[in-house]
Amino acid sequence: MARSFVAYVLAVTILAAGPAHAEDMALCLDTADRINDGKAVDDATRKAAHEACQRALADTSSIVQKYHLQEADFDIIGRPPSNTDH
Repeated sequence: MARSFVAYVLAVTILAAGPAHAEDMALCLDTADRINDGKAVDDATRKAAHEACQRALADTSSIVQKYHLQEADFDIIGRPPSNTDH
């Protein structure tokens, strides 16, 4: 619920940045929400959402937006392996 609210606020906040950017953010965040809600997401949708996340990350200069987009992308493709050898 909180993530959906954050996604909504971010989408509304960035509408002035242009429709392609807003669409990329919306696809990225919405797909991550669907995955977190346990809904089925096919590989083609995951790939499109990951690419949208990457475009949105490249387009924004906001640290907060970058954080939320990166977290959503991790939800979509998984976290990178940890390199901690303790």
